[in-house]
Amino acid sequence: MTQQRYRDLAEWPLMGTALVFLAAYAWQVVGRVEGSGAAWLETLMWLTWGIFALDYAANLWLADNRRRWFLWNLHELLIVALPFFRPLRLLRLVTLISVLHRTVGETLRGRVVTYVAGSAALLVFVGALAVLDVEQTAPDAKILTFGDAVWWAVTTITTVGYGDMYPVTPIGRVVAAALMMSGIAVLGVVTASIASWLVQRVEESTEAAAESAEEPVRAELADLVSEIAALRREVAELKESRAS
Repeated sequence: MTQQRYRDLAEWPLMGTALVFLAAYAWQVVGRVEGSGAAWLETLMWLTWGIFALDYAANLWLADNRRRWFLWNLHELLIVALPFFRPLRLLRLVTLISVLHRTVGETLRGRVVTYVAGSAALLVFVGALAVLDVEQTAPDAKILTFGDAVWWAVTTITTVGYGDMYPVTPIGRVVAAALMMSGIAVLGVVTASIASWLVQRVEESTEAAAESAEEPVRAELADLVSEIAALRREVAELKESRAS
């Protein structure tokens, strides 16, 4: 089996695993589950993490050039091998983007709009969960509820930053920095998409105006061609009559 064949087969199962992980993680963080419930959720997340680890091993084994693939995918190894940075496990949800790529429309604008909307919503949700996970039990924390976390994530990703809520822990600030850079990227895509749309509309308007301006000229040319053809016939008839 080739690596590409494996990726095609594993895409949907990985997406389902990512959704299970997201649901368990969100339930644990937002619900503040304790006792046996927390143990079950933690076990479920470790099982999904094990599936991600197996996926990494399979990709490495099936790669044509394992050394090259390993060097170019060090971030995959970090996601799997660094359990200390628990929020990084949510990066596996990018599997949803590859599935989304096959379900959007044929036009580039449809893909861009879908990607931007989906990416922004996913970043806000993941960022809110990640920062709430590390902030809600910290001393002097400003972000204590999921609502607070979502509001903070929205103001951060849009680069507004009111300053009413902010992370106080080192990992929370790392999450904030990643969300800020992601927000800049998303806004850049939005700006580029709008600019592309405006340019296309201007081009379409210009072409339509040019076509409407050319219509009278084309009509006149058609009349001239008809008149020239008629004159040629008359000249030919005169020549025939003189010859006879």
